Amino acid sequence: MRHSGTAGEDGTTGGGTAAPGEAAAPGATSGTASGPRAAAPGAAPAAEPEFLALERELAVFLRRARAQSGEMAREVHPELESSAYGLFVRLDGAGPQRATELSAYIGVGKATMSRQLRALEQLGLVARDPDPADGRASLVRLTDEGRARFRHVRDARRERYVRKLADWDRAEVAELARLLNHFNQRSEG
Repeated sequence: MRHSGTAGEDGTTGGGTAAPGEAAAPGATSGTASGPRAAAPGAAPAAEPEFLALERELAVFLRRARAQSGEMAREVHPELESSAYGLFVRLDGAGPQRATELSAYIGVGKATMSRQLRALEQLGLVARDPDPADGRASLVRLTDEGRARFRHVRDARRERYVRKLADWDRAEVAELARLLNHFNQRSEG
């Protein structure tokens, strides 16, 4: 990829050799030509540099993603919590959902989800409608105002990605999206 070797925001380059005590960068090799090094009998297996590099890069990525999620939620409305942005993404993409489905998707408890949805309702960003399949339950949906605010922020974020990845070709962007999707599908199970 053309973008390897350029310094990231945290000063790492994603290439080259690792400093003592650090994991090797992606693309670095270890072990023998026939495969990874085997651990000595009775010893803990040696950390594989590819997985150490993956762990390090995911930690940076997740830290930035959490910060961006909070920023984007506050762009939708200044009173929103970080996790609210994930609710907007889900409701915009999948349509109306039960609160239990949303709490499972976001990974929070029912009480936390109930509190968040109440706050979003009070701000006029979501509404609840009776579930036609079960009148005792309700479906949460974005209001027109909530959808408009979310899409405005989402579109601005997408433009930032386009600018940030301007030196990548479309095949690289598609491959990153494919690999992230594959990783996310495995992580849900």
